[in-house]
Amino acid sequence: MNDKVLVEMHDVRQHFPVRKAGGRKAVLYAVNGIDLTIFPGETLGLVGESGCGKSTLGKCVLGLHKLSGGQILFENNDISTLKGEALKTFRRKVQLIFQDPSSSLNPRRRAEEILTDPFAIHGLLTPDERRTRIRELCDMVGLSQNYLGRYAHEMSGGQKQRIGIARAIALHPQLIVCDEPVSALDVSIQAQVINLLQDLQQQLGMTYVFISHNLSVVEHCCQRIGVMYLGRIVELASSEELYREPLHPYTQALISAIPTIGENTGNRITLSGDLPSPTSPPPGCTFHTRCPYAADRCREEIPELTEKAPGHFAACHYAGEAGK
Repeated sequence: MNDKVLVEMHDVRQHFPVRKAGGRKAVLYAVNGIDLTIFPGETLGLVGESGCGKSTLGKCVLGLHKLSGGQILFENNDISTLKGEALKTFRRKVQLIFQDPSSSLNPRRRAEEILTDPFAIHGLLTPDERRTRIRELCDMVGLSQNYLGRYAHEMSGGQKQRIGIARAIALHPQLIVCDEPVSALDVSIQAQVINLLQDLQQQLGMTYVFISHNLSVVEHCCQRIGVMYLGRIVELASSEELYREPLHPYTQALISAIPTIGENTGNRITLSGDLPSPTSPPPGCTFHTRCPYAADRCREEIPELTEKAPGHFAACHYAGEAGK
């Protein structure tokens, strides 16, 4: 593994047993064979429709799920083997910013108590040092210290999310998984929070995994983007390259659907059919049931995620050729 790699995933799979109608047992293939590398200091975006496995993959990186298969290495260490003090150290290095701050903050506790928890759990700092650090965190996230005595229901959505961000950066983590961090906020507040996250990244040198269904937001704040479909990454490239020349038909459809003002929308690609169930993914290329360019090979053979251009990967037998 390269020393300049923070996280490396090898054939990561996360399957969940479920019961279908009539009590029949089934398997939900939430993440189904992902190879991915995350570099220090970058913001890696994960996009795709609801149910594609974005959030599950983020939780796998945090060690919150016991993998069904594959391996995740963090700083050369297999996170599934970490125990005791090594696991506690790993927990300090990775954090999560939740989608909905209203449900991720304890309504029975004041903001100051919430921000004290990371230090109390890990036995760090004296009481006086904790109070000083908490006030520093408020300044870093642009929140008045007057809010430290308030409960979550006494704050706006943007103020609550700033508390969530302050809690996430309290222990100087190396990696933060941002799971739809602005989707629950008013549009007028979203840009402020995104700019805050970018400023904090520059100050603290953190790495982000930014999960979102909003392609406009991801384009603005991510250096690389992975497009997910039914538990797999179907395209991976730099943000600039992905938006300039998407190679996978699914990515092309997603980008064509980005709302525009005062521009011709006649090139929008409309996908037929619904997203297949992750409990019974189609054989071959899982996208073939909705792909307007699917051929017999697509229905039988699973395409590998291969490099089609320098740094640009796609899992499509006819990547870049479809529609030409």
